[in-house]
Formats: sequence, structure tokens, C-alpha cells
Amino acid sequence: MLGACGLVASTWHVFFATWDEPEHLAAGVELLDRGYYEYDTEHPPIGRVVLALGPYLAGAHSYGTPPPSGVTEGEDILYRDGKYDLYLTLARAGALPFLALLLFVTWLWARRMLAGEGAALLAVLLVLSVPPVLGHAGLAALDVAAAATILLALYALDRWLDTPSWRTAVLFGLSSGLAVGTKFSAVPYIGMSLLALGLTHWVLSRRAPSPARAATVAMRTGELVIVAITALVPLFIAYGIRAPNAARVALRFDWAVSYLLQQRGLDHGLGVLLAHLWLPRELKDLVNGIVAVKAHNDEGHLSYLLGEVRTTGWWYFYLVELAVKTPLPLLAAGSAGVGWLAREGWRSGDNWRITPAVLILAILIFASGFSHINIGIRHVLILYPLLALGAAWVVTRVWKALRAMPDRRRAAGTVVLAAVLGWQFGTLWFAWPDYMAWFNETVSHPERVLVDSDLDWGQDLRRLERAAAELKIPRLSLAYRGTADLTREPLPPFVILPPHQPVTGWVAVSQLARTRNLTDYAWLDAYRPVERIGKSIDLYYIP
Repeated sequence: MLGACGLVASTWHVFFATWDEPEHLAAGVELLDRGYYEYDTEHPPIGRVVLALGPYLAGAHSYGTPPPSGVTEGEDILYRDGKYDLYLTLARAGALPFLALLLFVTWLWARRMLAGEGAALLAVLLVLSVPPVLGHAGLAALDVAAAATILLALYALDRWLDTPSWRTAVLFGLSSGLAVGTKFSAVPYIGMSLLALGLTHWVLSRRAPSPARAATVAMRTGELVIVAITALVPLFIAYGIRAPNAARVALRFDWAVSYLLQQRGLDHGLGVLLAHLWLPRELKDLVNGIVAVKAHNDEGHLSYLLGEVRTTGWWYFYLVELAVKTPLPLLAAGSAGVGWLAREGWRSGDNWRITPAVLILAILIFASGFSHINIGIRHVLILYPLLALGAAWVVTRVWKALRAMPDRRRAAGTVVLAAVLGWQFGTLWFAWPDYMAWFNETVSHPERVLVDSDLDWGQDLRRLERAAAELKIPRLSLAYRGTADLTREPLPPFVILPPHQPVTGWVAVSQLARTRNLTDYAWLDAYRPVERIGKSIDLYYIP
């Protein structure tokens, strides 16, 4: 665990603040400093408070910039006190507890499923060897926090289904509330998983009925009530311990109800219900946040895949993501192992071994079939611990088979197994420090496949500043997408490069800028960059 934290911390000084970090920091500092939570309420407060705690204790405070956007507020927090690097580093350190939680739950699950401390440790190491996991764990963002808390909730869900009792129901409820209070993607992920695992357990109970299982069926309704009530506890704490701003809460809730009433079907019916239902302030804030995410998904989000730009996404987006952002040994062994575990679980009636396959399918069905916000592997990081369980199972079974072989075959097989594991773990060496922007060996030009938070999230501005200083660039035409205040940065004299207008001299263009509209800077295709700055900015000299 200390080694993982060291790897993550070693990247902090390399990267400038990414797109979402200032707003997350602003929302958390505002809640800690002023008692309000007004910025970008599409995200809940728990994870943001953890990220903001370090900067707040170091002196960061809120400036009261009018909501709803917190980008300007976040920039002011970072820049005004002259402690940009300190505040950003402390905020990023706030993600480490969530990385620890992710690894701990992976270990718990592997120990229960794979029946061995060695296999459990291997599963943890396999999660750590995924560059995108470490990359996003090094940012003051909510994606690793969401993966960790959702994984905890799904582990508690499996325990409750396997051993129903009021204790396991309370654990599932509390962990679900924690996950929802960290990021609202927990709502569909936990909901889909509850349906899928519930059906799986029902099928297994029909195949091998027992008095214990029959007895638990009658208890489910009461336990679900316990789950619902206990899930509200973390949410009431998260939204309740602050100064109420009744007018803004009412305004946001009225917007949410109005949005639902404009929809059809179940959404409209829910809007009618909410319009006539009294809710405490905390639940109004919760409803507003969830509806805001739904509205964002309904509207879509501009994204790029394989040379095409859309706002509504692609059903195969996350399949491509997994294919190019996952180390190949883990992708192959994890996929095979998840299937192998599911077969073993089906034969033996062990629901724990079926669970990884069921969860992966449930999450991918939602992400592929319903999500229009296609902006990065970070939204499905939860899949990596599940793949690691499958890969650890394959490795342990292969090792067991090798031990039963004759000496020569055992030696040859051991060399092959060691080489594959070396390939997997060696990925971290070759990917450092660009864990977030890493792609596997199948991709030679990542900018032709994926961009956004998979390649360019504004993180390489600091590297551009250093390169410009080393090259003594006198003037720069710049096309950059991020939340930096460029006027406060140590750049050479610069102008913002307008679309469709060729210029001469030094030009820096980020991949995110090039893929918002594919024709904006297409004239640069006729030139060869002098240098690729980091992984995401091309630097040209145009005679």
C-alpha cells in the first residue's frame, strides 16, 4: 500500500490541475469554510470534502464566487494565496484514502472468493498495476473515490444476499449511502447490480433449494426497508451538517421537478409525485443532484472516439476503452478468469464466484446502453478489481497445474508465467508518470482513438511552460482546453489561436482542442510537430 501511494505521489509535481480539480476543490472548501454547498451540485459532497480537507487546514478559504459554476472559485483558491502547488498537492493527497479502500475491498473479496492470502494479495497487486487506476488516484477528483465506495457497496450487497440478516442489510445500506454521497453514478451501478445479483441468487436457490434460503425470502422485504433507511444516514449527514440556504435549495428542487414534468413515462410520473410530496431539505438536495446528472446524460456530452465527434456517445465506447486502456495480460487473463469463475460457481452453486461476471455484465450493459457521457475509462474503473479477481484465479490455477508437471515442463511454464506477470507489472515502469494518459501496445497513435480524460485533461500545461522556457520561445499561439487561468501562468507572451486561421511562428495545440471540432485546427496536419509536450500538447514552429 505504501508503495502504491509512493507511485501516485511521485506524479503530483509533474501535472498541472486537470479539468475537474478546481471545481471539486471549490465545492469542498466552500462547504468546510462557509457551510454552503452551491457549486456544481451534479456531484455530491462526501468525496469533495475529503479532497478539500488538506487545503482547508493549510489555509485555503472560500471567496464566495456566485454559483453554480465553481471553476473561477477554484482558480482563486489555488492562485490567490500563492500556494498553488501546496493546495493542489494536499487536495490530491485526499484521494489516497479512497485508493486504500479500493485495494482493501479487493483483498476482502479475493480472500473470500479465491480462498488464499496469496491469491488475495495477487489480486491487489494486479489492480495496482493498472495505469489508469494509479493515474486517477493521483488527481483531486472523484473517480477512484467512486470506484472504491461502489466496490464496497457491491461487496456488502453480495454478503447480504449470501447471508441475509439485519446486520448485513445495515452494512449494505450504509455503504450504499456512502457511495451515492460520493458520486451519483453509484445509483445506477448499485441498482443494476442489485437486480442482476438478486436474480442470480434466486436462480441458484431454485437449483438447490434449502430451508435456510426459503426462510430468507420472507425476510427480504423487511431487510430492504432497513437497507433504504440506513442508506439515508450518510446522505443526511453529508447534506445536513451545513448552513441551509432555503431559497437556493427550493430553486434547485423546483428546477428538478420541472425537468421531470417535461419528460414522458416514469420520469413524468416521478415529477408529479415529487411536486405533491413533502421532502426534507437534505432529500431535496439529493433529488436535485440526481436529476442534474440525468439531465446531463439526456443532453449528452461532446466526446471523441476513433476520429468521430458526438454528443450522444457510442454503445461500444467503453468496450473500446477497456480494449486500449487495460494492460493486455490483465485483459486476457481477467476476461478468461471471470468466465472460468462463473462456470465453477454455477457448477458448485457458489454465488461468490459468479458475482464478478454478473457485475461486469450489469455495469457494461448500463454504461453501453444508457450512458451518453462518454468521456473516459475513469467512469468504469470499478471494473478493474473485478477483472483482477479473474486474473488472480487464472494465475493461481496455472501455478497449481505447473506444480504437478514434470521438471522440464514445469520450468518452462514457470518462465512463461513469470514473463507474463513481468509484462503486467512492468507496465508501471514504462507508463510513469503518465499513468492517466497511458494506452496499451495495441495503440500507436492514442490521439486517433480517445482523447478527453483518457489522454488530454489539461494536465500538461506545466510541461509546456518548462519547454517554452528552455526553448526561449518569444511568442506563442496557443490552443489549450482546461480550467487554468492562462494570464496567471508563466507562459511567454501568447495569443489564443483562433480556429481556421493559419499563423506562423510557435504554435502549441492540445489534443482536446483539436477534437472539439475536427476542422478547427486541421491546417496543422500539413506540418510536423517540433515536439510532443507530455502526452497531449503538440508544439510546432511554422516558418
